[in-house]
Amino acid sequence: MKKYFLTGLIILLPLAVTVAIVIFVVNFLTQPFIGVAVDFLSSISWGKQRLSDLVSPKFIWYSSRLVILAGLFLFTLFLGAMARWFFVRSLLKLSDKILNRIPLVNKIYKTTQEIIKTFFSTDSQSFKKVVLIPFPSPGIYCMGLVSREAPKMVTDHFKRDLVSVFIPTTPNPTSGFILMFDKKDIIELPIKTEDALKFIVSCGVIHPESLSKKLTSAPADKVPKKKPKMINKTKAASAPAKAITAKKQIAPKKTAAKGKASPKKTAAKKTTKKK
Repeated sequence: MKKYFLTGLIILLPLAVTVAIVIFVVNFLTQPFIGVAVDFLSSISWGKQRLSDLVSPKFIWYSSRLVILAGLFLFTLFLGAMARWFFVRSLLKLSDKILNRIPLVNKIYKTTQEIIKTFFSTDSQSFKKVVLIPFPSPGIYCMGLVSREAPKMVTDHFKRDLVSVFIPTTPNPTSGFILMFDKKDIIELPIKTEDALKFIVSCGVIHPESLSKKLTSAPADKVPKKKPKMINKTKAASAPAKAITAKKQIAPKKTAAKGKASPKKTAAKKTTKKK
């Protein structure tokens, strides 16, 4: 029973989370214009009757949301196309200057503009590299995303090649830590950012296929190579010869020692002869 419940939960939870996120985004985009869209659709007449008399208010409500989303999509496309023209570009630059001079608004506008440009720029390499870093202590590794190089002031002060790494928290990856590490201490992982986020959000439960591969990106030059011990053949050959000569030198001494009799025994033999 418990296994069946957990299996059903695993199937339903991703679907429920996806639906909740979609509903939140739709409400966020359509809520400011919902009143105008409902009034517009209700005022449409079909013959002598209005649309509000023919269909239910719920149908008008949901239809107005679809109309708003379609209108926003078309407006975004139109704005992108117009932005490529020189005249519209000059107008956009003028609006930027005006917004940058308004107090309090300029700080929010600048920060938001820089973040959006960084994330949606095609040339940007931010958060596209997944790395392992020694955090919070040596010997313990954490998965992070490379944001970019560390500020020049920091690298010049420490005189090291530092990199800024974002370490997302689990299960909410929108918060985390920004730390600066030496490139020598970073191990690059050959996986996508999406796979890393799956691993982090699932608290390490989900292992994408890319994580099942062997880690080959670890720099091999960091591992100290042991030098093979060189054996001196002349010394090895002379060692047994020295041992043989030493034995030969010891052997005559022992025989000489056996040949010599002790002075007590010689004195005893002389006394017996005299007797």
